[in-house]
Amino acid sequence: MPASQNGLTPHAEPAARAIPDTNPDDPAARLLALLGELAREIRPSERLAATLTLDSHLERDLALDSLARAELLQRIERTFHARLDEQMLLAETPRDLLALILGAGGEPAGPTAVGTGPMPGRESTVTGTPERAETLLDMLDWHERSHPDRVAIQIQGNDERIATTFTYASLVQGARTVAAGLQARGLQPSQTVALMLPTGADYFLGFFGILLAGGVPVPIYPPVRPSQLEEHLRRHARLLTNAQTVALITVPEAKLVARLLQSQVEELRHVVTVAELQAPAPAWNAVPVRASDLAFLQYTSGSTGEPKGVMLTHANLLANLRAMGPHAEVSSSDVFVSWLPLYHDMGLIGAGLGSLYYAFPLIVMSPLSFLARPARWLWAIHRHRGTLSAAPNFAYEMCARLIQDHEIEGLDLSSWRMALNGAEPVSPATLERFIARFGRYGFRPEAMAPVYGLAECSVGLALQRPSRAPVVDRVRRDRFMATGQAEPADPADPTALLFPACGQPIPNHQIRIVDKQGRELPERQEGQVEFSGPSTTAGYYRNPDATRRLFPHGPDWLDSGDRGYLAGGDIYLTGRVKDLIIRGGRNIYPYELEQAVGELEGIRKGCVAAFASADPATGSERLVVVAETRATKPEALASLRQRIHSVGVDLLGLPPDDVVLAPPHAVLKTSSGKIRRAAMRELYERNLIGRGGRALWLQLARIALAGGWGEARRWGRGLRERLYAGYAWTVFGLLAPGVWLGIMTLPQPAWRWALGRAATRLLAWLTGTPLTVHGLEHLPDGPCVLVANHSSYLDA
Repeated sequence: MPASQNGLTPHAEPAARAIPDTNPDDPAARLLALLGELAREIRPSERLAATLTLDSHLERDLALDSLARAELLQRIERTFHARLDEQMLLAETPRDLLALILGAGGEPAGPTAVGTGPMPGRESTVTGTPERAETLLDMLDWHERSHPDRVAIQIQGNDERIATTFTYASLVQGARTVAAGLQARGLQPSQTVALMLPTGADYFLGFFGILLAGGVPVPIYPPVRPSQLEEHLRRHARLLTNAQTVALITVPEAKLVARLLQSQVEELRHVVTVAELQAPAPAWNAVPVRASDLAFLQYTSGSTGEPKGVMLTHANLLANLRAMGPHAEVSSSDVFVSWLPLYHDMGLIGAGLGSLYYAFPLIVMSPLSFLARPARWLWAIHRHRGTLSAAPNFAYEMCARLIQDHEIEGLDLSSWRMALNGAEPVSPATLERFIARFGRYGFRPEAMAPVYGLAECSVGLALQRPSRAPVVDRVRRDRFMATGQAEPADPADPTALLFPACGQPIPNHQIRIVDKQGRELPERQEGQVEFSGPSTTAGYYRNPDATRRLFPHGPDWLDSGDRGYLAGGDIYLTGRVKDLIIRGGRNIYPYELEQAVGELEGIRKGCVAAFASADPATGSERLVVVAETRATKPEALASLRQRIHSVGVDLLGLPPDDVVLAPPHAVLKTSSGKIRRAAMRELYERNLIGRGGRALWLQLARIALAGGWGEARRWGRGLRERLYAGYAWTVFGLLAPGVWLGIMTLPQPAWRWALGRAATRLLAWLTGTPLTVHGLEHLPDGPCVLVANHSSYLDA
């Protein structure tokens, strides 16, 4: 989820806070007063105290985003002298928070102890890489044979200590027990198995267990909050149906949700936990796996209802890892620290598989752990002497704005040599803020590395070379919007557009810029980004139409869906093709407009969607802006609309055609926090923006009804089959006595054979079973012997 800027002072030191007019013995009153104080700081123009109750919604009523929740966590811990866990981020109401406060204990923790140094199993470096491996399983086997006791993965617990350590041997052995459990449940080679697990040890065991069993993992994300349950299940029911998933691995707490999902996915036979799979079972049987076999399906977090599972083979993934490693100059002496979710390609492939391939330790922490306390990420890098780490742009923004100085006293980031910034648009302002803020803690400008990647290229496509500070291109706004030419702007031009360089193509991969007809464009001319290389997917699983759209100009070049330009060997991204709005011959990208509108007082930053909607009256497109606000008074709404129009004129030279001011939580986002503009366009055109979410009981009822209907259809098909079987056996039972009596009493063998043939034909006709015989003309006229190659009831 993206962080957002609000009225809080960046990294300000905590001040003593008096909660006025509250009973110090009433924790509910103190909590409501604290929430009211925070809400007034975020939205000083809005009065919330009078309407704030224990059942107010933290997002819809108070507009608390991830940044504000992290600030709220710190204030609650200081006020109540308690330490809350990450579940606070999932709370939906003050009543939920109160329950967590009353159940918490202990003083809030200060900065983490700063002990550093190599962990056991990390002392030596590894010579060579599994360069002959053809599959991920070959890669694991090479490491297990070469250095079984070397530390592969360490998982940090909520207390910021290492909770689980995997060596290569223990990882493979644990995954084999999971594989045996899957095989005992009938998993066949190439069948798909979904992983709905949080970041942790079970994820790695489940992922590699599926591969060792011959299956294909399908990572999906668990529902975050109860209010999102219905949409989550509906989206994933379509996904798992497309993937033909036969089993789902999850945690015990999510089995109820998974059972609801099972009722809507016909092929889904098993819902199990890793512990259940590791129960005693027959021995694991190795399954042959080839380089061209699917390694896993990475479903894109797109905004439409069309599931698109990117098919990634073992060859694709190994090619990507082997290209990125030398480009980033990695070695087994590196240490990767990651809080990225493992259901996302950047976390699973970039951090997880990359670390395993090059044998450098991977330190894993929960995404919720980072969101609750961003300083934990930096302290983990400090403590483990991390050299590599990656995150979307919003994470660097959170660190620069939210972390207070007292939280990072003694922090040393001098070991961090590559801070990969990708998975969403990179903000030049964020780069500048992060470098300025943490420079005094040892962070070097050349460590910041904007990157470009996408699931259709496994994960990485372009990386910045180490030891080069970020490059930001300033281009003339007027020329670029009119012609797409990225002409350098004067350094003093205040209207210049800023585009950060996202690196050069990794080895053996190519990037080109083309127009709509597929003609290659020169440097500094914006167009559609296409790429080729051995990491490139063959397409989307069981979706031939979407696959064809990936290769509009022939099989050698894949259309990324992005727009950008090349300059000096670097790729500069300007936006998504599907988000481009054309008005009056000018190209308009929504991202800059969304950012500017989000900066307005009264609008939630990160919760603005700009998109084009067809206008039947004019035959052209209308520019629509949907912005979340908590304002309700007509005069406040009118003022916001006027200011949004002014922002449009200042940036684009024209105002939006329509401005929709919606309540908090109305702007839809993907699991990684990206605005779902296509889905917002659909809601806008159906006049459904801002409809309140359904109560949990109603969501469950609707899901159960949908699942019940699916069960009824399956039961109906089974009933028809059972009725037919009963009818067929009845006909057989009626015919059999007479045929048996005739065969036993007829004197001539020819008569008995004739009776048998006639009875068989009658049985086939009565049961609707047509008999077709091919090749009778090849049989001789005399007696012959027919030898069956398959035994059945009719071969007697």
